[in-house]
Amino acid sequence: MRTMRTTPTSPSRTRGRLLAVAVALAAATALAAPSAVAADGVADDGVADAGTLAQVSTAVEQAGVNGIAWHTDQATGQVVVTADSSVGPAALATLGKAAGTKHLKIERTAGTFTPLLSAGAAIYGGGYRCSLGFNVVKGGVYYFLTAGHCGNIASTWYSNSAQTTTLGSTVSSSFPGTDYALVKYSSASASHPGGYSAASAYVGESVKRTGSTTGTHGGTVTALNATVRYSDGSTVRGLIQTNVCAEGGDSGGPLYDGTKALGLTSGGSGNCTSGGTTFFQPVTAAAAAYGVSLY
Repeated sequence: MRTMRTTPTSPSRTRGRLLAVAVALAAATALAAPSAVAADGVADDGVADAGTLAQVSTAVEQAGVNGIAWHTDQATGQVVVTADSSVGPAALATLGKAAGTKHLKIERTAGTFTPLLSAGAAIYGGGYRCSLGFNVVKGGVYYFLTAGHCGNIASTWYSNSAQTTTLGSTVSSSFPGTDYALVKYSSASASHPGGYSAASAYVGESVKRTGSTTGTHGGTVTALNATVRYSDGSTVRGLIQTNVCAEGGDSGGPLYDGTKALGLTSGGSGNCTSGGTTFFQPVTAAAAAYGVSLY
């Protein structure tokens, strides 16, 4: 067996070796540390940091292009923009110029992003029809939630198209920015069944939506905290994005997963023949804003 012999060293040589060891340890520590972020806001693994993505999202909004929705995908380090059929090449170029293309992903969808409001059935007011969302209660008083853009156009709601049977009165509505409204039932004897509890949606969740125009349809949650700028320029934030179809008059209707109440139909594109993209106001935000509870 061969042994190693030690050799005396001079003080200067010892200091040199200690310095080399210190440098080696520092390098090892750096390799074990989390990915550093470069000056351009991109981590060593090529994914943009949260601050950079926030800047890209702000640039998308400030570009002023109508007919788009966008959300941040932290996993891929991109701001994903969904553009409807009204957005042409020039508008897409405007987005690219404003936000850059490095962390921007453009997707297309058929139809035009509009609040799903229609003249017609279900709950009627101001010459329009919308859909009742979820029944709620506060202090023993019963209300229902619907879309804010519906609440903005009618102070009184009826249960029939002739608008002779009063259902309730709009207490408050919020649109744009958010999209929810609270309607107080006009009669304590009016039917207001419950059976839901408020919950938060998650990406990939299988969901259903019911509306006065198209009935019940299913699909999947594709994004959370989405912002949409409708074709009229109205912008709504914090929405649930889905591939569930919907049409005019379905506004305000419920999005749910079993007995979990998730959202209120806001707007979207397409139809229930060809499909489309639909956005929902989270019901948790609406309930919190009005201090009401589902039951």
